[in-house]
This record gives sequence, C-alpha cells and structure tokens, in this order.
Amino acid sequence: MVLDGFFQGDPEPRDTGDGTFYQRMFRFLALDRMQTRLHRWRLDLRTGQCREERLSDSITEFGVLNNTYGGRRHRYTYAASGVDGWFLFNGLVKHDLLTGGEERFTLPEGVYGSEPAMAPRVGGTAEDDGYLVTLTTDMNEDRSECLIFDAARPADGPLALGKPSEPPSGRLRPRSGLSMTRRSALAASPCEADTARCGPAGACRVRACAR
Repeated sequence: MVLDGFFQGDPEPRDTGDGTFYQRMFRFLALDRMQTRLHRWRLDLRTGQCREERLSDSITEFGVLNNTYGGRRHRYTYAASGVDGWFLFNGLVKHDLLTGGEERFTLPEGVYGSEPAMAPRVGGTAEDDGYLVTLTTDMNEDRSECLIFDAARPADGPLALGKPSEPPSGRLRPRSGLSMTRRSALAASPCEADTARCGPAGACRVRACAR
C-alpha cells in the first residue's frame, strides 16, 4: 500500500520567545514552523514493514489529487503554501511526483486562500485535465472571491473568479453558488454539466463543482 501525505518535521515547535503573543501561539499551526512537506509511506501488508521518502523539499500542506485516481497510481498533487509564522495560505503548488517539478501561483500580499479542491473536467482524459478551486479572503479590499485555475497550468493564474454567496472562513472548500466574472475565454464552466448564462457584461451564474 502506498500512502502520500504531509510529514511534520517539527510537530511541537519550541517557543523561541520571538514575535507577538499570537505569532508564538500560531507556531503550532504555521506550516513553516511545523516543517510540513509532501511525503510517501510504502506499507508492506505481508511483512508489516514500512519504507518512507520525502517527495518535496517545499513547505506545503492540505494536498488533494484528482479523485478519479484515488487508490491508483497518480502523478500530481495540489497543495497550499503558507505564510511564514501564521496559519494562512498564500498560494497553490502543483507537485509533479514523476519529475519532482513544481508549479506555483502566489496570491497578492494580504490575500489568503483556502485549501484547494480539484474538479476533473467532464470528458477529460489526462490526470490534470480539470480545474483547481480556492476561496480567497482579501484583507485589503474586505472581500471574498472564488478563483478557478486550469489544473494543468496553475502558474498561469486564474481562468475565472466568482463571488461566493457567503464569505469563506477558515480552510473549507467551496460548495455554495457562485457569481462568476470572466477573466479569459473559458470554454465551459468547471462543471460542464451545469449551464452558465452570461449577459453582455460577462456576468455569469454557475453552481460550484465540489459536491
């Protein structure tokens, strides 16, 4: 059995006395303090032995994959990157487990995302043929948005953005209705079975893909 997850190099970070009270408290949640890295365990169910290996030196957490590949050999993992010293996500990382390569998208300063969700494209054949979804909180503009990326090229930036019916809180994945605005030509909605009606100004209404 092969199990991929995130190994905490320091699950109980020492209080160095540096920073504010809240920064010191958040050492138990901050990804950089806990040193969370993508990891793989190989469990031999016959002998009870376990072999393990680090898959990336990058600090990431809350990984997901194309769920149609669950329980099968997969190549890609999508995860969140964090703000040093805080339990805040500032971007997305696509891990290529075959080549060891990574693609990143970093959110602007003061904008924080949720853990990613991966929605396979209806009719897609490639493992990364789909969409990445994250909810963001913009502390600068006091607003929330849902960003939708091409899972094959997340570093290119969001294809579309939407305004959630309710502002996101914490790291929950999107499940509610979205009011969409086109960023670029999007051939179909992330859930192609759903219908998007777009007016002249490009304002659309679709249902979220995470079910």
